[in-house]
Amino acid sequence: MVSFEDFVTDDTVQWLLNDDNPPVKYYTLVDLLGENVDSPSITTIKKHIMNKGVVSKILEHQKPGGYWGVEEDFYVRSKYKGTVWNLIILAQMGADGMDPRIRSACEFIFNKSQDPSSGGFSYASTVSDGGAPGKVLPCLTGNMVWSLIRLGHIDDPRVQKGIQWITAYQRFDDGIQELPKDWPYKAHKACFSKHSCHMGVVKALKALAEIPVEKRNSDVNNTIDRAVEYFLIHHIYKRSHDLSKVSKPGWLRFGFPYMYQTDILEILDILTRLGVNDKRMHDAIDVLVSKRDAQGRWTLEQTFNGRFITNIEVKGKQSKWITLYALRVLKRYYG
Repeated sequence: MVSFEDFVTDDTVQWLLNDDNPPVKYYTLVDLLGENVDSPSITTIKKHIMNKGVVSKILEHQKPGGYWGVEEDFYVRSKYKGTVWNLIILAQMGADGMDPRIRSACEFIFNKSQDPSSGGFSYASTVSDGGAPGKVLPCLTGNMVWSLIRLGHIDDPRVQKGIQWITAYQRFDDGIQELPKDWPYKAHKACFSKHSCHMGVVKALKALAEIPVEKRNSDVNNTIDRAVEYFLIHHIYKRSHDLSKVSKPGWLRFGFPYMYQTDILEILDILTRLGVNDKRMHDAIDVLVSKRDAQGRWTLEQTFNGRFITNIEVKGKQSKWITLYALRVLKRYYG
């Protein structure tokens, strides 16, 4: 019988616990080894996350207004150095949401990207600030809601409004249903068509999975159930109407950090966090296991290094982030 112990070695765990990558060390201790997040050692590591490595390098480039790069270009032309992208990275790194610089960045996104009417997040502002309603994107909304929750804003009414956008508008079509004609569907055919954009569904589910169980209402739970079933009928990465075919080969190449794109590792991480354990996940689990090298580690296969403010790991080399995510998935899946 397969167990998590079949995939983890003391040598790999010690490698993940090295001091050169404080965020990976933090998540290894908490997610793999079960250390209490309030322990003194974890508190110390959280301080190191802010003062060393990727987080500190990103914060060095932050402008006084809480943004990066050009103020009004927080998404489109600034890939992947603008405010949206840096906020996602900071959230993935476990940055301290109480830090004034992080709070300033969050306020910037609320004020510039969120459509105050619908609660969705837009890739451009209106003349009077606030996100433009016609430019709200599902993947961006999911990413921003997820990032803002991770950075401590779960109880902010503006985050709650973003959650409501997801439960009201996110679709899980599979090439059968006809698309509604009203807003926001008519504005973005690439995001909303007869088959929903996979990335939009991923980021929506990722955001909802970040909500503590006790704070999920019936709309959130129903949307989670629909999104989970969407991925299961696709066996995570296949065409649901022909399971012999891969939807996108790129989803089988592991990358980090996650922007609006995705791969099977991110999806498995979200599903297993929700406690999903279904036989329709097993093909993707097999792919994950097949990529484990002789040392029990995984490789960074795709990256946007060179386009970030600072590079994160090295393409083609063993990756602490990919290895952490892989082991976390296998621990949840096999117990």
